[in-house]
Amino acid sequence: MLRDITLGQYYQTESVIHRLDPRIKLGGTLVYIISLFFFNHIWGYLAAALFLAVVIRLSKVPFRFMVRGMKAVLFLFMLTVVFNLFLTPGTPLISFYRLTITREGLRTAFTMAVRLILLVIGSSVMTLTTTPNNLTDGMENMLRPLRVFKVPVHEVAMMMSIALRFIPILLEETDKIMKAQMARGANFESGNLLKRAKALVPLLVPLFVSAFRRANDLAMAMEARCYRGGEGRTRMKPLIFQRRDFIACACIALYLAVSLTAGRLVWLWI
Repeated sequence: MLRDITLGQYYQTESVIHRLDPRIKLGGTLVYIISLFFFNHIWGYLAAALFLAVVIRLSKVPFRFMVRGMKAVLFLFMLTVVFNLFLTPGTPLISFYRLTITREGLRTAFTMAVRLILLVIGSSVMTLTTTPNNLTDGMENMLRPLRVFKVPVHEVAMMMSIALRFIPILLEETDKIMKAQMARGANFESGNLLKRAKALVPLLVPLFVSAFRRANDLAMAMEARCYRGGEGRTRMKPLIFQRRDFIACACIALYLAVSLTAGRLVWLWI
């Protein structure tokens, strides 16, 4: 299960999506996620799914590698579907015992399920096709207007990038510690909820120690390289918009126009 989490990982390959400016990928991902919550018709979701399928195809990242990330949020996915299915009032369709499935609940559960799937896979595309350094530079550049309000933009972008980069590292460390504890007789799967929580203590303590050790090593490495924040820093590879970035912006705008108007046009035709 731990190895199925793809958030924060980078998939090395050559594709047009990998070569895009990180600001375009960050902004496009944000626009894509926000657009999912504005659709109230199936045609919008079909347009969003088609757009995501084209982006995945262009990224050359195996689709099964992205789907693996859904296993990590499977419990949240099922919980969201069940709650919306049984707790939404409306016109009853099926009733058994004290549980009732309504037409509105079925529609809401389907909508939330599709949103969650597209949201997770769409976010994974950004992290899988963007290196941590480019991600930091893109965040810092996009948050630059906040400097007017004395916000430490570089430090915030650096912390977010390091947090994303450390996700796969800590997951790998957790997997190693769990296997080592299981080899010593630890059992993480049997017993009630309280016993399982107690069984996690031998896992959490060395994990926290390892995390703090890694954080200290990183701080010492940055100190040894005379890191003093973002003020006056230069970049070996400055971010410059290329022709492909403008084409990507046009594609994102086209996606928004098509997805937001598709439902209305179909309604008029009907």
